[in-house]
Amino acid sequence: MGKRKQRNDDEGPALSAEPASIGQQTSHIANKQKRSAAYAKLKHKKEKAKRAERGKRQAAAARAEELGLEPPAKRVPKTIESTRERDETMVAVDDAEVQADEAQDEFAEHFQRVRPPNVLLTTCYKPSGIMYKFLAEMLEVLPCVTYYKRQGYALKKICEYASNRGFTDVVVFNEDRKSINGMLLVHLPGGPTAHFKLSNLRLSKDIKHHGRASSHRPELILNNFGTRLGHRLGRMFASIFSQDPNFKGRRAVTFHNQPDYIFFRHHRYIFEAAERRGPGEKEKSRRVIARLQELGPRFTLKLLSLQKGTFDSKGGEYEWVHNHKSMDTSRRRFFL
Repeated sequence: MGKRKQRNDDEGPALSAEPASIGQQTSHIANKQKRSAAYAKLKHKKEKAKRAERGKRQAAAARAEELGLEPPAKRVPKTIESTRERDETMVAVDDAEVQADEAQDEFAEHFQRVRPPNVLLTTCYKPSGIMYKFLAEMLEVLPCVTYYKRQGYALKKICEYASNRGFTDVVVFNEDRKSINGMLLVHLPGGPTAHFKLSNLRLSKDIKHHGRASSHRPELILNNFGTRLGHRLGRMFASIFSQDPNFKGRRAVTFHNQPDYIFFRHHRYIFEAAERRGPGEKEKSRRVIARLQELGPRFTLKLLSLQKGTFDSKGGEYEWVHNHKSMDTSRRRFFL
């Protein structure tokens, strides 16, 4: 047998088609101290090259501005959102097929202002004190809501009761071991029913510099619900809010979808007069500055299932069910 040739640390890593990262360039060095020193040296060299390139771009933009030319296009950073896998169900703004479907779906009467929202709010069996504090804040968020104590009734009975008395939606919050962990949204009378996991809850008292909500109807903001499923879910959220917000109240409720996590926020617009120096101005002048004040609560929702019709845990038919093993195979694959 021949002798095994020892690898020299100065030879570098094996060549490949793609440019190697700093870690790959230094992984062949066996000595930890030499590897750390080489890693720091290569990282410093890379940062220096990036600063030089950034300086060139800034100089080119300043030169174009002086000459009155169009500045070079800004580089678009690569994020999970910008590199998401293409979904065939993405909805265009002027999609006639989607508009025709939405004109006849379960929420059409709400958007046509024929059926104003009337929401029944309830909880799981035996709610704790933290649940009542959360409900008190949600009663301020939702403008057309009535709270009913659960009193041991089955959810199917509650849906029948609410439908017979003119309610348009049922919202149920669930908790486990004094931790609120779920939300069920049922649209009446014929569904659909959405089940969410609720996490990262923070009440108003836990939010720094929070404000107090008024009784005005809030403005609703829905962000990044781009697919057919996301569109349907956005219309479901919109159906529990009034179509005629009172802008004098300066309240805004936001459902922001980002990698299939829906972030709920509740804010108020604040307009303040302050001394500010504008761009190109030497002296300060009195200006009206707009900012946002969070009112609370805040939490995060994750869609677990969307069921046809009202709630039916045994014989219900599902439009969409989240399957962790088959669906969460790529970080860049989203469904909403």
